[in-house]
Amino acid sequence: ARYLRGEQDLSAVAIGWECIMESISIFFIIEIIGTVAFASSGALVAIKQRLDLLGVVVLGVTTAVGGGMLRDIILGIVPPSLFMNPVYVYTAFLTAMVLFILVWLNQQILESRYISAYEKMMNLFDAVGLGAFTVTGINTAGTAGYGEYHFLSIFLGVLTGVGGGILRDILAGQSPYILRKHVYASASIAGAICYVCLGGWLSRDASMILSAILVVLIRLLATKYNWNLPTAYHTKNK
Repeated sequence: ARYLRGEQDLSAVAIGWECIMESISIFFIIEIIGTVAFASSGALVAIKQRLDLLGVVVLGVTTAVGGGMLRDIILGIVPPSLFMNPVYVYTAFLTAMVLFILVWLNQQILESRYISAYEKMMNLFDAVGLGAFTVTGINTAGTAGYGEYHFLSIFLGVLTGVGGGILRDILAGQSPYILRKHVYASASIAGAICYVCLGGWLSRDASMILSAILVVLIRLLATKYNWNLPTAYHTKNK
């Protein structure tokens, strides 16, 4: 009887573990990585602006989940998913707190030789997060019953990807970064259009993966080769 009970316990543990692994998809992991990167960028902006602890937390969390919140409001999903499933909020909060504590303990850390490596790593994470959030936004629109409205889907995908950064810059009193540097919003737009175009040919998962990869490639190439869209004012070569 004890042997049978032990087997039943092991089977229950195995089944529970399988359920946990099924619920933790690869995109969830990617979104967590992106959340850390987005929260880091918001927290660093607040720290450089010399905001207090609350300001660092607010900008960090807003950058990470602000885009998804705006998307849900437009779709009529109330309360927004960040309140119903706050795992991303907790992740962003912890990230902002860790950065605040690190800078508080070492005032010169932002000027150290390690900051360059940190920024390169965060740039990669940020690109991955941008790709994941863009396709997740479109997928959410489809789940809500608006998949046939392609313009709306593209808009919501881009909003999910870049909305938090816009809110961050508005709160920090800055010109939105996505409108002036390194083809940021344009990469999200390209990935969103790719997702919509591939939707009629490939499965949802394949479309999401390929579109997210496109966003990541554009972002990384734009950073490496300093790609920027043209502006009306430019310096003429003499």
